[in-house]
Amino acid sequence: MVERRETQFPPGMPHRQTNDLQAFGAHTPRGALARIIAAARRAPEGWAGRRFAYFLRALGVKALRGRPVDVESLGARMRLYPADNVSEKRMLFTPQYFDAAELDYLSQRITPDFVFVDVGANVGGYSLFVAACAGAAARILAIEPQPEIHERLVYNVRQNDFATVKTLECAAADCDGEVTMFLDSRNRGDSSIRIVPNFDGGRLTVRARRLADILEGEGLDRIDAMKLDCEGAEDLILEPFLRAAPRRLWPATMIVEHMPERWSIDLPAFIEAQGYRATLRTKHNLVYERQFAE
Repeated sequence: MVERRETQFPPGMPHRQTNDLQAFGAHTPRGALARIIAAARRAPEGWAGRRFAYFLRALGVKALRGRPVDVESLGARMRLYPADNVSEKRMLFTPQYFDAAELDYLSQRITPDFVFVDVGANVGGYSLFVAACAGAAARILAIEPQPEIHERLVYNVRQNDFATVKTLECAAADCDGEVTMFLDSRNRGDSSIRIVPNFDGGRLTVRARRLADILEGEGLDRIDAMKLDCEGAEDLILEPFLRAAPRRLWPATMIVEHMPERWSIDLPAFIEAQGYRATLRTKHNLVYERQFAE
C-alpha cells in the first residue's frame, strides 16, 4: 500500500501538496526525464552552460507535473519535489551549481567528528552533504519548522546510512512558544517567520524556540559550523543568540543567508562586532570565521 500523508494548510492556501512516503526508488527517473536530468547535470559552469541547464530544468519540471523524483544528489539519496521548492529543483537538475562555493568552503573544514547545525534545513541539502563528507563520529542537527518540508527532510535522512543527522521540527527564533510562518506557494523554501506581505501561500503556526535553548538542550559543547537560511529572519535569531549564548556555542564558521532588505538591523556589522571576520561572499550567502580564542 502506498503511504501518503497530507499536510493541512490554512484557508487561502492555493494548493495542497501531498508527500509520497513509499519506498525509495518508486520515482526513479526513466526515459526522457532521466536523459534531461543527466544532461542538465553535465552542463558546465559559465553563462552558456547555465542557460542550457536552466532550459532543460524547465522542461523537466513541466514534464513531472508535480511528481517527485528519487535521485542521488550532493552525495546522498533524496526524494525531491521540484515543483514547489527552488532548492529541491536545484538539487535535482543542477546540483553542480547548488551553493558550490559555500559547500567547497565547508568541505575544506569538515573533520571526522564535525559538529554542524543547519538552521532552516529545508529538505536536507547542506546537512546530508556534511554527513556524506564527515565520519561516523560527526554530529549534525537539522532544524526545519514547516511540517511538510520537515517530513521530506526526515524521509531523505532515512534513505542514507547517516546516523549522524538528527532533525528537529521547530523554528529557531527570538522567543519560545508559537510563531506565524508566512508561506510562499511557488517556493516553499522562501517561507519565513518574518512578515512578508506579498506571499500568497497563507500562514502557518509553528513551534518556536530560542537557538541557544535548542543547542543547550541537545547537549552540544561546541559547533564547528552553522548555516542559517531563514529567509530574512537571520537577525531575529542571531542577535539574541550572540548576545546571550555561552561562547563555547558560538560557531567557528557561519554561513548566513544575505537578505538585508528584510533585516531590522545591520546584521553583518553586528556579526563582525562580535569578533567574526567575513571570509566569503556569494550571490546568496555571507561566510564568517570566528577570530577569538576560547
